[in-house]
Amino acid sequence: MRRLIAFPCAGETLVGSLDEAPGTTGLLIVSGGNEVRMGAHRGMAMLAARLAEAGHPVFRFDRRGIGDSTGENQGFESSAEDIAAAAAAFREAGVERIVAFGNCDAATALAFFHRLAGIDALILANPWVIEASDDLPPAAAIRARYAERMRDPKEWLRLARGGVSIIKLFKGLAKSSQRKSEARDGLAPRLATALAATNVPITLLLAQGDNTALAFADALKGRAFDPVRPRLKLEQLDSASHSFASVSDKDWLFERILAALA
Repeated sequence: MRRLIAFPCAGETLVGSLDEAPGTTGLLIVSGGNEVRMGAHRGMAMLAARLAEAGHPVFRFDRRGIGDSTGENQGFESSAEDIAAAAAAFREAGVERIVAFGNCDAATALAFFHRLAGIDALILANPWVIEASDDLPPAAAIRARYAERMRDPKEWLRLARGGVSIIKLFKGLAKSSQRKSEARDGLAPRLATALAATNVPITLLLAQGDNTALAFADALKGRAFDPVRPRLKLEQLDSASHSFASVSDKDWLFERILAALA
């Protein structure tokens, strides 16, 4: 059975959906970007129903200023209180152990704020570490795309015939040569520090062809992640879908989350 739960957060009212199940280990889903709790194309709602059928309760919620919740939307970096309030509401519903799942900037938010919420384990999909600077994809994604295209004779023919924008090509080449920022206030170093400071189990899920995942995979090679890298359980999917949209992607995601809940 699915039911709605309203709960307080910093003077506002958040709304969540609880898919009930007999298990005492439950999944807390944190939505990425400005998505409402049902997710892209109802993906998170369908995932919740499927996991509940497998015996695990699932709780999803809209953070402040999103969907049915009141307040002002201030982005993922201001969601600490929202995540903590949702975890508390989930526990009041009867769960004893909470595994939290987030995709994109929700994964990054969980890494930053899970300790305040008392989360017991993390499943982080395609964590967001991209520093906005222009309208081009992240450098790691550009390098991957160029490497793929250089192996294709048709792309060389397009270039010779003028089918490729020279200006865009040079912009891409310039960005692809950029090195990762080592600034301590950058998202990637902050994420590495947050993960190194926790002792909860961490599962990383990456869609290998997704730009966000490519940027994170590039950052993961950096020195900042040295202390935490051996503790990470990394699972990679041969897909470019950021939201695990296809049937096979959804099956893969379900199986990895179910394993983490077990």
